[in-house]
Amino acid sequence: MTKSGPLGWLIRNPIWVFVAIIFVFFSLSTDRFFDIANFRNILVQTSTIGLIALGMTLVMINGNIDLSVGATLALAASVTVDAMGWAVFADWGNWQILPAVLLRLLTGVAIGALNGFIVWKTGVDAFIVTLGAMLGIRGLVFVYTQEQSFFATNFTYSDFDYSSVLGVPTLAIVFLVFTVATHILLSRTVHGSNTYAVGDNREAAVNAGIRVGPHMVVNFVIVGFFAALAGITLSTQMGAATPNLGREFELWVITAVVLGGTKLTGGAGSIIGTFGGVLAIGMLRNGMNLIGVPAFYVLLVLGTILIFVLFLDKQLNRQGDEEIRL
Repeated sequence: MTKSGPLGWLIRNPIWVFVAIIFVFFSLSTDRFFDIANFRNILVQTSTIGLIALGMTLVMINGNIDLSVGATLALAASVTVDAMGWAVFADWGNWQILPAVLLRLLTGVAIGALNGFIVWKTGVDAFIVTLGAMLGIRGLVFVYTQEQSFFATNFTYSDFDYSSVLGVPTLAIVFLVFTVATHILLSRTVHGSNTYAVGDNREAAVNAGIRVGPHMVVNFVIVGFFAALAGITLSTQMGAATPNLGREFELWVITAVVLGGTKLTGGAGSIIGTFGGVLAIGMLRNGMNLIGVPAFYVLLVLGTILIFVLFLDKQLNRQGDEEIRL
């Protein structure tokens, strides 16, 4: 029997219990954590990983994965920052930002579409396809940049990180708006229902008339779009694009999505859970930094938590399979 009300919601979304524990622990550990300015800082710091995690949630609910998001971010960021210095846009003033950003988003969309198309048409596992894409795109970034960093020459672009609306950082607003939009897409639309159906039972989805291949391509396009958009948030914070930008981001993103309750096998997950996973990682990194814990311990803690979550997920899946066989 499924419980309703707040208790039932917490049972279905246990990540928020973890978020509450982190919040209480660090609030008691340091006065600097429980502070509005610090919370704004956490939202800005997590916006990059958070945006990619939104798209990754759709792909993983489908039963796929995209390991190329970090490299996609780096390529899109390099193209954008470089494009603002092209001679064709030299006299455009601040308007040069618009075509540069559009070029970045198109880069992400194109990479996502290519990944999805290859997975669809070849039947090769998405892990292998996107692993190859990650290596190839990262190599392309080094070729394109000649292993050099590109610095933003338009200060309006690089100062975007400091802008705010009613005291709320613009980057945080962008992340929150897309979180709500993606939640609606996944929970209130036919595409969202199909995403769960394809991940739960691909054969049944085909029999139900869902065009599985094109559907998966759309979700790869979405995660490619978000990877490129995340490049905007990151490069505005840095004021530059480097060849190594976004390295290991795919691991942080996947960790956040899995912590949020999305199964690696597909068919289950939510944007609300992913948002909680992103916040949990952001609060852990921020809180441990405030109390003076070395950065590598954050990786150790998150790795341990992820292994535990995956073990628990495996046990629950095994229990479910045994019930089905009975």
